[in-house]
Amino acid sequence: MAAIAFALGSSLLWGLSDYLGGFKSRSLAVPVVLAAMYLSSLLVMAAFVGMRGEAPPSSSHVLAALGAGLVGIMALAAFYTALSIGTMSIVAPVSATGVALPVIVGLIGGDQPGAVRSAGLALAVAGVVLASREAPGGPIGVREQRLSIGLAILAGLGFGSYFVLAEIGSEGDVAWTLLLSRVTGFPIIALIALLALRRGATRPAVGAAAALAGIGLLDLGANAFYNHASTIGELSSVAVASSLYPVVTVMLAGLLLGERVQGVQRAGVVVALAGVLMIAAGA
Repeated sequence: MAAIAFALGSSLLWGLSDYLGGFKSRSLAVPVVLAAMYLSSLLVMAAFVGMRGEAPPSSSHVLAALGAGLVGIMALAAFYTALSIGTMSIVAPVSATGVALPVIVGLIGGDQPGAVRSAGLALAVAGVVLASREAPGGPIGVREQRLSIGLAILAGLGFGSYFVLAEIGSEGDVAWTLLLSRVTGFPIIALIALLALRRGATRPAVGAAAALAGIGLLDLGANAFYNHASTIGELSSVAVASSLYPVVTVMLAGLLLGERVQGVQRAGVVVALAGVLMIAAGA
């Protein structure tokens, strides 16, 4: 039950950070947004790991953490780009379909969810798929909508890969995994952000930079919750519970941006939540 609680906490923080980061990406270049977010989380984790004084884990765990950082930054770049050009309440649920990857890996690895949790896993995944449906005639053009969905699918594959690699790295040490994933991702996105700024991208004002730093810490908190949950619970269940961030993003987009959630999408949210309750009940 504790693992599911931490996983749901990660969903809450990811949903909030995704909405805020996606909203900022509509006025600032995506690489600039991500670079500011990663810088704040990198500095926090470097200070924490340094003060703790623990040696890094084994090479296999380090490699997994570095790999998690690579797929993580690529997934976030695709995801935030999709959020900036598409409908948030569609992009977020589509990106969560990547949870199928860690579920499959977990089951192959020996996870035994039982009848109740198996049904919950199926419902949660089905709910995400239903929530990704959109009625025709929306405010986004067909080309932009197709591009945003394609990027969301790509992001989902990256998120699914992150779930798997972060779980492996966190078995060695959660804090080191969080730090190393930032060490891998930050130089890449920082270089791209610098190139974007040199080409005329808007430079964030002090207030905007501070807000981006705060969003980065929300994302870091979500990652910390997930990484810890993956060490005390089964990967398949934890990954599904952590992938319910679209529920938060969809609600915020509807309340604050006026995005309309269709009947099928609403049904998908309800089905996904029912799945989580079953996962928690079977834990």
